[in-house]
Amino acid sequence: MAEVVALYTGTFDPLTNGHADVIRQGARLCSRLIVAIGVHPGKAPVFDAERRADLIRQSVAPLFVGTGCALEVVTFDGLAVEAARHHGATLLLRGLRDGTDFDYEMQMAGMNGAMAPDITTVFLPSSPGLRHITGTLVRQIAAMGGDVSSFTPPPVAQALTERFARK
Repeated sequence: MAEVVALYTGTFDPLTNGHADVIRQGARLCSRLIVAIGVHPGKAPVFDAERRADLIRQSVAPLFVGTGCALEVVTFDGLAVEAARHHGATLLLRGLRDGTDFDYEMQMAGMNGAMAPDITTVFLPSSPGLRHITGTLVRQIAAMGGDVSSFTPPPVAQALTERFARK
């Protein structure tokens, strides 16, 4: 069977349980899943790209045991379709929480399909108990000293607690 490579892009600042759910589902669809961290010079993330990559690896590596799928974590600073081509991916994975996500992601899939017809977008629905989680809200809760352990994998919750304890 030919290798199937999927790319899942995002800022992952921070990685949430919703992201981990998409990664878990995606690991069943491909032989290599690349989590691609978008790095944009104008943004000031909570964690630098290297720290986000480490947290992703720590958090999701157990999800790959026994799947036959290899995990890679990379950074990119351009178009998702260019990153997909660069890494040999033929699938773009996108998570959907609700209808608003669907509308936006359909537009993105259309544009990506026009630019790269050889790359297919695959939508993965969030598990029902995770649909309310957003990275923005997790950052806000953590910054105000709240407990984010039910919204993020344990390594991320610990890193956020440590990060905001220093402020």
